[in-house]
Amino acid sequence: MFKWTKLGKVFTPQEVGGRPWLREFAQAPSTLVFDSYVRVYFSCRPAPDAKGQYVSYSSWVDLDRRDLSRVLRVAEQPILPLGGLGEFDEFGIYPVSVIREPGESELVRAYYAGWTRCESVPFNVAIGMATSMDGGTTFTRAGPGPVLSYSQHEPFVLSGPKIRRFGDDWTLFYIAGRKWKLVDGRAEPVYKIRMASSSDGVAWTPLNRDLIESRVEPDEAQASPDVIYANGRYHMFFCYRHSSNYRGREFGYRIGYASSTDLQRWTRVDARAGLDVSESGWDDEMVSYPHVFELDGRTYMAYLGNGVGRHGFGLAVLDGILE
Repeated sequence: MFKWTKLGKVFTPQEVGGRPWLREFAQAPSTLVFDSYVRVYFSCRPAPDAKGQYVSYSSWVDLDRRDLSRVLRVAEQPILPLGGLGEFDEFGIYPVSVIREPGESELVRAYYAGWTRCESVPFNVAIGMATSMDGGTTFTRAGPGPVLSYSQHEPFVLSGPKIRRFGDDWTLFYIAGRKWKLVDGRAEPVYKIRMASSSDGVAWTPLNRDLIESRVEPDEAQASPDVIYANGRYHMFFCYRHSSNYRGREFGYRIGYASSTDLQRWTRVDARAGLDVSESGWDDEMVSYPHVFELDGRTYMAYLGNGVGRHGFGLAVLDGILE
């Protein structure tokens, strides 16, 4: 079992003023490490519209590399505007995962989920890409459409992208919807973890099968598959929840763990994850959307607490190594 020491909530969107697009939520953290700071990308929301509908943007906050509890700056604007009328990301850019182009410190790619609204169900989602030429401050879309969209084998809700490079290959971990389930008259999505590979990061070949077996129930929803390679194996931290009544402590999100030696066959052992809800405080109902990164010889996890990040994200540090 891994042992994580919680460092507390480090960023609270409600404490940031002057940015009406950043009223609440700091969801799905993803990092880039710089010489003196760690840039954490996250997704946020302005106030809902007159019909109670939300949109979602993605932005970043810089944390002091020497003291990750210290906020240095928050972006003045989202990294991307919302998509145009009828485009796949018209109503949301959430979540986002970033990576530097090999050998290019200023060229950064972002893979993100673009949201559109539907009539019979609340939404559909596909995965887009954007690039930054200024080290990850601002981004430009690759085009008006997604780079990975729903298909015959993955018919809806492609979201939660996590981009990685292992050797010369690009690997994209994500979630794909398997079904919509009516719960008390409300359509709730069931989604599972999947992956795709690419030689250029643009044209993707999906594996077209689920990677992680379900545990709490067949309709378990899984998200945020974050993979890091260490000591001869691939380590995946992800989150999972029940398909209904998951907005509280009993059936809410928890963090799971799986490992693999070839990226395709995974062994799930949630007991090893090592990070659970607290007895009280900002993460006493749920923990979710883990992002694991290495910094100055230590391994950290950024994650969300209650309300799936409505009041910000926190950090934990690993006692020992991933093995």
